[in-house]
Amino acid sequence: MLYVQDIDNRESQLIQYLSPRIQVNDLLSVKISSLYPEAALPYNVQIPVAPNTTEVETLKLHGNLVSQQGYITLPAIGKVMAKGKTVEDLETLISSLLTKGNFLKKPTVNVRVLNSKITILGEVKLPGTYTIVEPNISIFQALGYAKDLTIHGDRRDILVIRIIDEKQHIKHIDLTKTDWFDSEFYFIKQNDVVIVNPNKAKIKSSGMVSGTGTIVSIASIILSGIVLLVK
Repeated sequence: MLYVQDIDNRESQLIQYLSPRIQVNDLLSVKISSLYPEAALPYNVQIPVAPNTTEVETLKLHGNLVSQQGYITLPAIGKVMAKGKTVEDLETLISSLLTKGNFLKKPTVNVRVLNSKITILGEVKLPGTYTIVEPNISIFQALGYAKDLTIHGDRRDILVIRIIDEKQHIKHIDLTKTDWFDSEFYFIKQNDVVIVNPNKAKIKSSGMVSGTGTIVSIASIILSGIVLLVK
């Protein structure tokens, strides 16, 4: 089945890139510098990279975890509300707190989410949970991580489960059309779950009644039993 079959009828549109919102249990890397580098040292503890591990893996062990209440804790500043903010918003907030508290002069703050991930399940070639680096990837790119749908995947019913403000939002997407291109679900966000449902042929083949031949066989057995009982 062809993807986006009505693509030729669609006019070019400006892409609206979205800044992902920080969520509970996100692991953040917060790097701070200033006009006087020595003054920023307490905010950037140098962590030695252990053998057989990458720098990213080491950062994850010592990153700032967003608490259930939505806070991260930083030296001198204390608790900072991170939940619901974009990375850019949090950078601006931390910079403002450092300046107003006279902790640093002209601070520069760099925030990154270390554990951005998506989960892809169902009728794809490589289902699993994938770490993503880019802030904006489309559903097609996400499915590319899983090596595309199998022949049994229902391209008319892709399910995206997203948590927004602690509420689950569900979107059914038909990959054979483009009517969802302008929706907020065009781009996958961190912690999204994508489920590819099986098509009707796969559902039928996985059940007891897998085809016309099976139905005929069952009907013949039933009729034979009735004939024997009547005799």
